[in-house]
Amino acid sequence: MKKRWINPRIFARENQTKLKQTFTKEERLYEKKLLEQLFKDGKSFFIFPFKVFVFPLKTTAKYPAKVLISVPKRNFKRAVDRNRIKRLVREAYRHNKYILWPPGKKAGCIYPLLIGLIYTAKVHLDYEEVERKIILILQQILEKNEQVTE
Repeated sequence: MKKRWINPRIFARENQTKLKQTFTKEERLYEKKLLEQLFKDGKSFFIFPFKVFVFPLKTTAKYPAKVLISVPKRNFKRAVDRNRIKRLVREAYRHNKYILWPPGKKAGCIYPLLIGLIYTAKVHLDYEEVERKIILILQQILEKNEQVTE
């Protein structure tokens, strides 16, 4: 039987998850009390080039995580450089946040996470490298969170 060629763009569009790939204000971590709670009580680990802080919040929320993305001024003096890195990290998270969603559940999450991503490298990384690291971070967060809830 002859194999039929499938256009990868059409295949991806048809089989795409129903989860919206957005990064709304509800998903951003900006409240002062929550920030203090994250850095005071949260657990941290390091995956180059990110220092990651994670804290499970004991309330219900629409999204599985609230994310803070930070690039220190000490490492990148120019605002354009800091903003570019934050844009890359936001985009990588936005495309891969479905990793944190519980299987079979599309809306609502019992215990959302507070996540702080601090970019610690002193050089620019390309998007592919940043995305690969974000995927590793999200998988590790999911594994640690499952261990805690069991």
